[in-house]
Amino acid sequence: MKPLSTLLCYATLVWGAVITLGGCKAQAPAEKRPNILFVLADDQSFPYASAYGTSGISTPAFDEVAHRGILFYNAFAAAPQCSPSRAAILTGKEIWQLEEAGTHGSSFPRKFEVFTDLLESAGYQIGYTGKPWAPGDWKTMGWKRNPVGPEYDREKLSPPTSGISKVDYYGNFVDFFNETKRDKPFFFWFGSHEPHRAYTPGSGIRAGLDPMKAFVPDFLPDDSIVRSDILDYTLEIQWYDQQLGKILRFLKEKGELENTLVVVTSDNGMPFPSAKANLMDYGSHVPLAICWPGRIRPGGVSHDLVSLTDLAPTFLAVAEVKQVPAMTGKSLVSLWQREDSAGRQPHRRFVLTGRERHSDSRPDDLGYPSRAIRTSHFLLILNLKPDRWPAGNPAPAVKPPLAPPGADPKDFKPIGLGYEDIDEPSPTKTLMAENPGRWPRLFAEGFEKRPGVELYDVQRDPGCTMNLASDSAFGAVRDSLERILKERLTAEGDPRMLGYGDIFESYPRFGLMKNWGGFQKRGAYNPAFEVKNDPEKK
Repeated sequence: MKPLSTLLCYATLVWGAVITLGGCKAQAPAEKRPNILFVLADDQSFPYASAYGTSGISTPAFDEVAHRGILFYNAFAAAPQCSPSRAAILTGKEIWQLEEAGTHGSSFPRKFEVFTDLLESAGYQIGYTGKPWAPGDWKTMGWKRNPVGPEYDREKLSPPTSGISKVDYYGNFVDFFNETKRDKPFFFWFGSHEPHRAYTPGSGIRAGLDPMKAFVPDFLPDDSIVRSDILDYTLEIQWYDQQLGKILRFLKEKGELENTLVVVTSDNGMPFPSAKANLMDYGSHVPLAICWPGRIRPGGVSHDLVSLTDLAPTFLAVAEVKQVPAMTGKSLVSLWQREDSAGRQPHRRFVLTGRERHSDSRPDDLGYPSRAIRTSHFLLILNLKPDRWPAGNPAPAVKPPLAPPGADPKDFKPIGLGYEDIDEPSPTKTLMAENPGRWPRLFAEGFEKRPGVELYDVQRDPGCTMNLASDSAFGAVRDSLERILKERLTAEGDPRMLGYGDIFESYPRFGLMKNWGGFQKRGAYNPAFEVKNDPEKK
């Protein structure tokens, strides 16, 4: 592999002009490797950023990063849930390659190398504030700290609403920066807790956001309650964007922004029905903007398909780390080294996504295993257990006791509306769950059982509301995508394709349980699903 400085000089020649900030010069002395600022929102769907032209939202800091670099239109999380998505980002691997870390709220096997450790070994000062790899238990697998790195959380503030975190992201970044030696590059993970639920109801409207400008996706009812809920979600996005703006201004003042790669994205989609915890687009399609002044030409727009698994090899490439473990992610460096897309191969022909268990929402703590392939035109989803409820079981007619006999009540919380894979409290979820006949098609899409195969034309139907899998006109597309998906999953060692997929059902859950019945021991493996023919256990 050529040194990064050589590649950057080549890119400058292609552009036909010398980039004045940090441009390539013959015999130039070695420069300090770039700092990396990684900003990860919690549950923000594409296209909820004003750089995309979405109404009812203002994100000037995200827009600044996009203006200074590249705005991506087709970036996808590896999973539509927090902890497996974050594990995939850290390792550059797909969730089906990560054992316990591939399901939500479990553990993180120590054998998987994370890019943060590799950066630290290569001389980077690392740290994080806010939400790191979570939720889950990293200690049980022998980690001495969260896989993201050392935590900076001393600084607190008084947020404008009760739903917003008290963590002072900006203040904690300043603490980290002041501790970093000036001759060392840094990597900092700013993990916003926003816009994860719960929200303060009506906070968006009280803050002056206009409900008539709220962007309501096609899979949600256009109702005043939904619009208000979306504004509460929007307010939290705008809050974290303000903290990002402070950090960018601080880096400018310190003269470090010109040598800092800034990446801003989200771990998964919005916490609404048919979005988060689903493989439809609003569950995994996320905003992404990347800038690196002097290295990435400003004002770029990319429609290439990008997976967030691509970030780990990207960070390691710009940091000039030589020994990189095997990853399914592909570095993005070559993508931004060309002025336009004329005549070049796309970064990817497709991205893969997947999900296993989300919340405790079924007896035996079972998940809803699904895999998907997304091209620039179509999305195909394989639901591997279509007999299960995708959003979790409906609430039983008679609510069970808080905990089963003999169990510790502290390990449990009560069953709410049912459909527990849709985050609560949620005015939108309550509205739809309590009025299933009012929007029957939307309710069916978000709450009811689904067929084994779903196919969506995402160019015409970005909300994924019309399943074309049974339409004969799309039979060839369906068959081709299903074949490619299964071939790739098999090649990448997905247990669901290799005959021992039930191993995912055995992995422990460390979050609170709900009394659905069956196996429900918090933090324990389910022996009924431990797979005896697991090749790695023989």
